[in-house]
Amino acid sequence: MISIIIPTYNERENLEELFERISRALRDHEFEIIVVDDDSPDKTWEKAKTLGKIYPVKVIRRTREKGLSSAVIRGFKEAKGDIFVVMDADLQHPPEVIPKLIEAIENGAEIAIASRYTKGGKVENWYWWRKLVSKGAIMIGRVALPKIRNVKDPVSGFFALKKDVIAKTDLTPVGFKILLEILIKGQYERVVEIPFTFGLRRAGESKLSQKQIINYLRHIYRLMRWEGEIDRLIKFSFVGLSGIFVNEGALLGFVEFLGWDKRLAVLPATELSILNNFIWNDIWTFKDLKRKPFHLRLLNFHLAALTGALVQWVIYLILLYMGLHYLIANLIGIGFSFIVRFIFNRNITWG
Repeated sequence: MISIIIPTYNERENLEELFERISRALRDHEFEIIVVDDDSPDKTWEKAKTLGKIYPVKVIRRTREKGLSSAVIRGFKEAKGDIFVVMDADLQHPPEVIPKLIEAIENGAEIAIASRYTKGGKVENWYWWRKLVSKGAIMIGRVALPKIRNVKDPVSGFFALKKDVIAKTDLTPVGFKILLEILIKGQYERVVEIPFTFGLRRAGESKLSQKQIINYLRHIYRLMRWEGEIDRLIKFSFVGLSGIFVNEGALLGFVEFLGWDKRLAVLPATELSILNNFIWNDIWTFKDLKRKPFHLRLLNFHLAALTGALVQWVIYLILLYMGLHYLIANLIGIGFSFIVRFIFNRNITWG
């Protein structure tokens, strides 16, 4: 049994073609269509009920609750199938792809994603800014949440999954990227991406807004907290602060007590602070991620420090050229350096 879950809002004009194409695509399968409508002014729910006389459609009209992700979760609760398929009603998600998603699930994947960005996938006729927003969102998600860094399209709204993936999971997404929540919190081993062409909207209107972008960033932050990445970032910050004291203390000792040249003493002092930071990060910040040999972790940590220093220097020079005060320029450079070093170490040194 396959449950097709379709959240809707003002999609009345698309339903007849959508249901007919789903029915044709799944003619060899037992399936149900669950429409979760947020009380659309165009009475999408009413049209869906009428079409329910022809197709196996269950309509849920929500008059108090709103939002795409919560609509999908409601659909999960109402679904009777062993495999769930989530898709939009705007015909940008071609129903003809559903059998490929089902096949991937039947061949061992727990989650199958209709992907715009895997090899063979594409987006038709988007403005450049819309592509930039989409790819920027994906980049932020993959950097902030290493668990999904190998998924090309973790924000797709078109996907299939086994019921068991979310059976014991409390889904509490913010915004409309429900797949992101499932990928982080779900119980699964294998994800497969199926390429598809993201087509043109036939009717209705796009749901993307500034509020949705803000909610996406809130969602990323909440998932980082759930994954423990915010705690990890705080630990990394404390370790970095300890490295400053080690660097300053060592420099003072080399110059004042050993009489070393100030221009040369900074080099071993810096190396001691790097070693201090590496040891504390290895036994505290990233203690659960020691997948690589010790010597490779140490080498990569030095590369991260070098990369961070180069980023700091480049940002510093750019801001100086723009006329910013040198102390402020340096502070901003340090901030960028910190972010780069954390990302490098989280994804490469202890990745």
